[in-house]
Amino acid sequence: MGLMSFIKDAGEKLFGIGQAKAAQEAVKAAPTPENVAAMSAAAGEAIEKYIHTQGLSVSALDIQFDANSGAVTVAGTVPDQATKEKVLLCCGNVAGVASVNDMLVVTTPEPESQWHTVVSGDNLSKIAKKFYGDANKYPAIFEANKPMLSHPDKIYPGQLLRIPAA
Repeated sequence: MGLMSFIKDAGEKLFGIGQAKAAQEAVKAAPTPENVAAMSAAAGEAIEKYIHTQGLSVSALDIQFDANSGAVTVAGTVPDQATKEKVLLCCGNVAGVASVNDMLVVTTPEPESQWHTVVSGDNLSKIAKKFYGDANKYPAIFEANKPMLSHPDKIYPGQLLRIPAA
């Protein structure tokens, strides 16, 4: 459990559609406490829906978003460390999210992965060379970040990636 930092302007554009977009526009027009609360609730729902679309297994999932700080708090129970880390990435690799407060419980604890923030010029081979000493081990990083990554070449600056043990 802890707090993870993310680059607020990088990531999935979940808040630009549906109720989250309407709430965001209402906040821009009139930043009242009611509108900010509606924006926070709509954004939290968008993140929760995104986690479900990724097929990640979380019992009693609870997502809270604070529109003022860009902080997400995620709670629930996950079966393993890999699922926990993927849920955290789903919450944090979203445009508008600056940090994720991890309150998840893992039923089968395992060692944590390392993390890497993608910078301009990075690719999975270069990252694999850095962490494993072998550029050809990039599929391990790709697999560790599925289903959020759909293709090994589709990473972007500011994205946080899981780097599992070799």
